[in-house]
Amino acid sequence: MSDTVTIASRFNGPADSGNGGYSCGRLAAFVEGPARVRLHVPPPLDTPLAVVRHADGHVDMRDGDTLVATAWPAPLELDVPAPPDLAAAAAAATRFRFYEGHLFPTCFVCGPGRPAHDGLGIFAGPVSDWGLLAAPWRPAVDLLDADGFVRGEFVWAALDCPGCFAAIGENERTAVLGELHAERLAPVPGDGPLVAYAWPLGQEGRKLFAGTALATPDGRVLARARAIWIALGG
Repeated sequence: MSDTVTIASRFNGPADSGNGGYSCGRLAAFVEGPARVRLHVPPPLDTPLAVVRHADGHVDMRDGDTLVATAWPAPLELDVPAPPDLAAAAAAATRFRFYEGHLFPTCFVCGPGRPAHDGLGIFAGPVSDWGLLAAPWRPAVDLLDADGFVRGEFVWAALDCPGCFAAIGENERTAVLGELHAERLAPVPGDGPLVAYAWPLGQEGRKLFAGTALATPDGRVLARARAIWIALGG
């Protein structure tokens, strides 16, 4: 059995491909519960992609014969640190490294080159050191479902880019998303500010690991993720 999804050009990461977290979230919608999504190639924009379900529970996203992504149900084991408060997250966002010199300045999640309110505008910077990064996030109305909660694909998107900046830390490099393993612990309300935060989880060669989470201003964790990033430039 197959379905089709299309990643609209608004939801880009690099200018010519889908934001990794958003793209993973679109595919994760076909999996029950926590999902692990692996990107095999950059997700193409404005292209109908076949979502093929398999008997063992995993699903593929395909562009013709090209395997774009694979998702499967998987429990998430991840220790999540306490979130910073909203004021600390706002202060951390002033220390975002890539207001200038961003490799993907129109990224839907973290691109400072987006028109106002068109992207998520999550600019995670170090809270006190590079062991924890954070930014405030106020979801726009067009990202919500009929009940006023943030739609799943945008939760996945918000869990994406902060992890990149935690993973690369102070290093003069960037990375692209290879895999995102995420879980929504509760519906994410869209009627007020949230705290997006991230922390590094180590490195193996070009693979960089990070955790991310979304929390309410009073510290309740609503979603969490573990990501594998692939460092660019060797």
